[in-house]
Amino acid sequence: MIYDVIIVGGSYAGMSAAFPLVRARRNVLVIDGGKRRNRFASHSHGFLTQDGVAPDVIAAQAGVQLAAYPTLTSIEGNATSAARAEDGFTVTLEDGRNFAGKRLILAHGVTDTLPEITGLKERWGQSVFHCPYCHGYELNQGKIGVVGVGAISMHHALMLPDWGQTIFLPNGTFEPDADQLAQLAARGTALETGTIAEITGRADVRLTDGRVLSFDGLFVASIVSPSSPIAEQLGCAIEELPNGRQIVTDEMKQTSVPHVFACGDAARAAGSVPLAVGDGAMAGAACHRTLMFG
Repeated sequence: MIYDVIIVGGSYAGMSAAFPLVRARRNVLVIDGGKRRNRFASHSHGFLTQDGVAPDVIAAQAGVQLAAYPTLTSIEGNATSAARAEDGFTVTLEDGRNFAGKRLILAHGVTDTLPEITGLKERWGQSVFHCPYCHGYELNQGKIGVVGVGAISMHHALMLPDWGQTIFLPNGTFEPDADQLAQLAARGTALETGTIAEITGRADVRLTDGRVLSFDGLFVASIVSPSSPIAEQLGCAIEELPNGRQIVTDEMKQTSVPHVFACGDAARAAGSVPLAVGDGAMAGAACHRTLMFG
């Protein structure tokens, strides 16, 4: 069977991309490896009607609703490669299965690389976050630490005073210049130049000089990269950003390769459930348009 569309990735963006296609009665295959980026978070925020709901509950409910459409096929598996074919594309899974589709939507998300600080990864999504809009409000205007990964962390350090008393810890990754120091002062962000030894407790930072700074939450900018090599295999343009790499798309989520679309965290610089859902809806509708009109 040749599917109208194969969607690689069945989380929020992937399922959202599938909806306009199955509602147009197109045959859609969704391939999902089962690793949502926000699987470490206990609650999702900022998504209309779902504020405070657990991410897995949102995903499960969406999956049930999507499965009600008869032209949808959903399978578990990791897509490891893709290639052009006469009528579109072939996608190969790590177990050797092959599938063919006329169009391809990449919604596989990204892989986060965090600083090698003892105790940081274990708290990712629980008391260490990347998105103030997703998790800042729940800190109740408490004490917030920004762990530096480089100059890009200035963005967090300047944003977060809107959510609480903020201390910026560059951790030796860079030294703010005079202009940056002035910006921090204007926003009321304090600067701590000590080196981090480890993260303990909920969000306590122990410095190498023995001091312990206690926070209600920590923020860090992860370095991201597409979680699948498929875009590069097909020759899609990849953009280098200060915090990693992402697939380049136009406003309709079309990549540089005709009939290959990309959406969600792999194709935009910000990661949240509402943004992923909107991105996916655009990709699905745009993909359907090419099926109708070429």
